[in-house]
Amino acid sequence: MWTYNKVLQYPIRIKCPNPKLAKCIISQYGGPDGELFLLT
Repeated sequence: MWTYNKVLQYPIRIKCPNPKLAKCIISQYGGPDGELFLLT
């Protein structure tokens, strides 16, 4: 059996999050039904 822990390789700090930009970037990676949506 496998367990998956979502841990970033390098720690990051986000000073001011921008949800509109994040949505645009995610849509470029495959849209709302794309591969990235299924992994989150």
